[in-house]
Amino acid sequence: MAKEMLSGMGKYNEELVKAGIILAGEGLHPSSKGARVRFSGDKRTVIDGPFTETKELIAGFWMWQVKSMEEAIEWVKRCPNPMYSESEIEIRRVFEPDDFGPSLTPELREAEERLRAQSATKQ
Repeated sequence: MAKEMLSGMGKYNEELVKAGIILAGEGLHPSSKGARVRFSGDKRTVIDGPFTETKELIAGFWMWQVKSMEEAIEWVKRCPNPMYSESEIEIRRVFEPDDFGPSLTPELREAEERLRAQSATKQ
């Protein structure tokens, strides 16, 4: 069954690439191999996985550049079921600079653009 799922996802990912919408996508290891850092004021607490109190965990992600939420929904509907049982895929937007309104001052915007440019040259 794992081979069939991987094959189906491979074909789906190929469709995303051919459509020119995929920016990134990766599968994630289970939470048993992860850690969380809890923030409380200046204090940081490390919690090793698995995270038993969590009912839903992210198993992977895609980042797409699409024209609308409706387009994203249509692409997700075409996806093979990513699990062996009933599952869901959550769709969320990535913040754009304009989403921050006047809080993102011209100075902060310039600093952000500089960091993105530096990051791009290091890859």
